[in-house]
Amino acid sequence: MTATDPAMTALAHGWSALSLLHGRIESRVERALQARHRLSAREYSLLDVLSRQHDGEGGHLQMRQVADSVVLSQSATTRLVTRLEDRGLLSRYLCPTDRRGIYTDVTEAGLRLLEEARPTHNTALREALDEAATDPALAPLVHAVLQLQDGALPA
Repeated sequence: MTATDPAMTALAHGWSALSLLHGRIESRVERALQARHRLSAREYSLLDVLSRQHDGEGGHLQMRQVADSVVLSQSATTRLVTRLEDRGLLSRYLCPTDRRGIYTDVTEAGLRLLEEARPTHNTALREALDEAATDPALAPLVHAVLQLQDGALPA
């Protein structure tokens, strides 16, 4: 294969379109959340992921799992958790069965902010997808995202 191989060129164009779609969505969501809630898209994602924890078996995520969920390095996730903890939106505590483990929970203030921000997030996401759907290069990706929303995998 060479750099001009049509299959590689198509793959590169597909990756470029996916990257462009992600950037547009993230930018739209970031602006909306910052303007209305003083919350970044990453902070929102972290609060959302952590709010889904539960007290049952496997209900609490380790920091590595949280980092994977918000697509950040473990150290960047730890810094993000610290910032939200300083704002009173998260709290940390030792795992009752393994004193080396530290869990992070969303505080009542964090849950309130998340619920206030959720409509803003969802509206910005929908607007970004609707706008991207008008771009012929991005429309197939938007279609795939919408299929995933419905629980179906794209064919």
